[in-house]
Amino acid sequence: MNMRLPEMVPAPPATGRGKSADAFRTISEVATELEVPQHVLRFWESKFPQVRPLKRAGGRRYYRPDDVALLRRIRQCLYEQGYTIKGVQKLLREGALKTDDIPRLTLPTTVAAREGEKVDDMRRELFDLRRELIALREELKKLRG
Repeated sequence: MNMRLPEMVPAPPATGRGKSADAFRTISEVATELEVPQHVLRFWESKFPQVRPLKRAGGRRYYRPDDVALLRRIRQCLYEQGYTIKGVQKLLREGALKTDDIPRLTLPTTVAAREGEKVDDMRRELFDLRRELIALREELKKLRG
């Protein structure tokens, strides 16, 4: 009785590599590909209704290639471009994330100028306050004798 064991078939890769570009991805595959935790993807689903993975029995998510592309653009806006969640929501409403060309986040020069003016005003106020405190200290020294 010489039985041969069947040859082991290697398991499919755990990441999205090896899959067709049109294949659906699990949340763990997308999280690995985008280098974000799974809970972040679930949070983004709650903030960006445009991301709609298919959900099977038991709540298992399957992301379409378009979902993955959109998540990649959302990640780029949030992590690389400096956008806030509200900023990305606005871009999505305006249709600005339909392509990979994400608008650069820049402050208008008038806003930047106003911010610079505020800093200068605060410095002047602090300088004046310091001068008043020094004068009060001198008065206290005179009163103490």
